[in-house]
Amino acid sequence: MKTEVVKKNNVSVAVIYSDEHLITDIQTALNLIMSVKFETGCENIAVNKEAIVDDFFILSTCMAGEILQKFINYGVKFAIYGDFSHYTSKPLRDFMYESNRGKDIYFQSNASLAVDKLCGYSKLEKKENYER
Repeated sequence: MKTEVVKKNNVSVAVIYSDEHLITDIQTALNLIMSVKFETGCENIAVNKEAIVDDFFILSTCMAGEILQKFINYGVKFAIYGDFSHYTSKPLRDFMYESNRGKDIYFQSNASLAVDKLCGYSKLEKKENYER
């Protein structure tokens, strides 16, 4: 596991990359939340898709909902980054779309976009557009 703290817009984000599954169930998600908060002080976490067990992306397992609820309960904004193009499930695509419209959970194609979302850049851009 490689962790890098990125700071943008006065917001710190722990960007995590791992070739191994870090999130396999609710307990490992909680362990990750607590470890990252303790080690980095960050309440914004971005994790590569490959670090999450495949069952997470099968909505019928209810794993995604249960795990993401833990991030929200612990006040952690969370982004998953990677290539989601091979997922063909309409409910999953809808879930990712709606999550990206919210303020706590995001699915982005790369780490840089995940950091931008977690730092609120998309909201700042919209605000600036209205002010012009």
